[in-house]
Amino acid sequence: MDRFNLTSIIRSFISNTPEHKDKFGALQIQGSSPEELVQACLGPRATGEVSGVKFHSALQEIYTQNGLVDRDFVNSAPHHFNSEAFLEGRGLIREGMVAIKANIGKENFQAARETLGRVLHTLQDFYSHSNWVELGYTEPYINLIRPDLPLENLADIYTATCSDCASGKCPNPILPNILKEKKLTSGYIGIFSAAKPKGKCSHGGAADLTSAAVPHGGISKDERRSDNVVLHNAAVNAATAASLQLLEDIRLAVGDNDFLRMMGIARSSVVCFVIDTTGSMSDDINEARAVVYEIIDSKKGTQDEPSEYILVPFNDPEFGPMTRTTDPDKMKSEISKLTASGGGDTPEMCLSGLQLALTGAPASSHIYVFTDAIAKDIDLKDTIVALIRSSKSTVSFFMTGASRRRRRSLSAASLEDYKDLALASGGQAIQVSKRQLAQATDVILDTSTSALVTVLQCVRRLRNQETFPFVLDETLKNITIYITGTSITFTLTNPAGVSQNHNEASGKLGTIQTVGTLRRIRLNADNQTGAWQINIKSNQAYTLKVTGQSTITFIYKFVERFKGPHPGYAARTGHPQEGQPAILMLSVMGRKGPSSLAIGDIGLVTVSGPETNSNSTTSDMGNGDILVTVDEVPGGEFVVILRGTDKLSNTEFQRSSTQMSVSKVNIQAVVDSSVEPGKAFKLPFSVMTQGSGGQYSIGARNDRNFPMSFPNR
Repeated sequence: MDRFNLTSIIRSFISNTPEHKDKFGALQIQGSSPEELVQACLGPRATGEVSGVKFHSALQEIYTQNGLVDRDFVNSAPHHFNSEAFLEGRGLIREGMVAIKANIGKENFQAARETLGRVLHTLQDFYSHSNWVELGYTEPYINLIRPDLPLENLADIYTATCSDCASGKCPNPILPNILKEKKLTSGYIGIFSAAKPKGKCSHGGAADLTSAAVPHGGISKDERRSDNVVLHNAAVNAATAASLQLLEDIRLAVGDNDFLRMMGIARSSVVCFVIDTTGSMSDDINEARAVVYEIIDSKKGTQDEPSEYILVPFNDPEFGPMTRTTDPDKMKSEISKLTASGGGDTPEMCLSGLQLALTGAPASSHIYVFTDAIAKDIDLKDTIVALIRSSKSTVSFFMTGASRRRRRSLSAASLEDYKDLALASGGQAIQVSKRQLAQATDVILDTSTSALVTVLQCVRRLRNQETFPFVLDETLKNITIYITGTSITFTLTNPAGVSQNHNEASGKLGTIQTVGTLRRIRLNADNQTGAWQINIKSNQAYTLKVTGQSTITFIYKFVERFKGPHPGYAARTGHPQEGQPAILMLSVMGRKGPSSLAIGDIGLVTVSGPETNSNSTTSDMGNGDILVTVDEVPGGEFVVILRGTDKLSNTEFQRSSTQMSVSKVNIQAVVDSSVEPGKAFKLPFSVMTQGSGGQYSIGARNDRNFPMSFPNR
């Protein structure tokens, strides 16, 4: 069946439901793209740029899990309502609905979305795999989502249901007596065997071995064919209405706010503060508290107001607990309770606190770490990198007064480790004095804003001089350039040839602010679009990043193709392999949806010089999805670069992802049941390596600290 258009469903909720009209006012939704929907939903309540990326990401999570049912449960009759497994299929739907509501109640929104994707697949398959529409029904079968209503008039295993269709293309092979008696049946499918009960309908299709046995043919309406157009359309309409019913049931149970948060329709990303509370931080905590207060107050009531605040203190050896709230005043109250005590030795449990934040915070959160010490728990560094990659959260470090601390032990982390972690996430690692900490407010305001995009990101570890070109388009606002490092000189040049160097704090192109080891360049609002460049000279390692606010952006994932009755693409677990081809699925977003963009080059570009750009081919999959096949994955750290043209302004644009790296180990897990709080859950997984064999240590985590165990062999 066609991929389900959840954008239209949410649009229908907001436009037509009285409760939503009362809450959001009279919405004027022009078009049906995620960007326009979020703009209509959030725009009237707050000012500022509005991005559809969170909503788009939420939809992608649902779509992905919806599609994975065809890969992970290809031979499971209940998951597809095949082989008359009606009671078992209804059980999966009901179990999933309970889990969705429970997870939303616990604010486990990602788990709720993933379960929703699987449940919708099973629900929709009922209408394409059963004879519901052949029986003449046009409305959804409400009994599937109502536990108090039984499933009625089911054909038993001994009742023949289909006539023979030698051509395999009969419009309606259901037996007349089945139609007359309104008996409910579904097609049997055999991927490895052609056996089926006598007289039963088959699913049909080349992968179904039972369709070659009498009665031949099949009743699946998954694809539109010349012989089943009417029935296919009827099944799509019924499945659409049924999905609306299911979502409405969930919305009524959890309320408007949490339903919209689950769907990614919220304000800007979650902001999390991880703060060192050891004794030496007594003065720094006061400064950090003032910074956090200013952040909260300046964002309140704007489009940039975080959808949630999180606080994680850490000491030595304790860290946590985590505090989560949507109330800015409550967060200020929790921050005010922090006091400095304990510690003793120089390194602290910084990475343990950061790990708690990364596992507890939603994906794409902004995390800010305040500390004056290096990390004692350096063994967690690889785990932190993995969490950053999987959560796509940004982590920035503000390091104060490291020079006055006692000499660290050889096993502890150096400050370079903080820089590595910040770079891996697309964040910043800034060394500042206590006096300079207040100046970090601007950096946090910049990086926690809504609709934030990256134009360029580079790292140079060798002493050299280099010119970096980049393109600025008309949609970009609040354009900021960050350079971290020491002993740096630079010259910035706009498309007209006008330049400004590092010595000009306020010049023709922008203002330059120095905060510790960071130089922040905020471009003037009247700057030109087009090709810019910055020439940097340094005798030390440095990083360069260009950001701005824009609704033109993209999300991506590495995928791999799977086969079966319904082949498709599934998200690849782990990282791609260096030197090998890879496939990416990009979802692009523009001011008026993907149709307002003309896509140009897409490639993988190394972050550290010299720059290496991979060759790629693209295929338009529709709805803003682009399949990218890369000839060869570069070694080391790299980013995805997207270039194209904004049709509305006829200006070229470029966008960059956060950095990614290659891996030789792949871990794949299969979710075979709904994850429901309070119930035992098993997660089988497999481990594969492209490198040499050996002994591997594998760790597992969950974001709610539920107890876990593994079988001893």
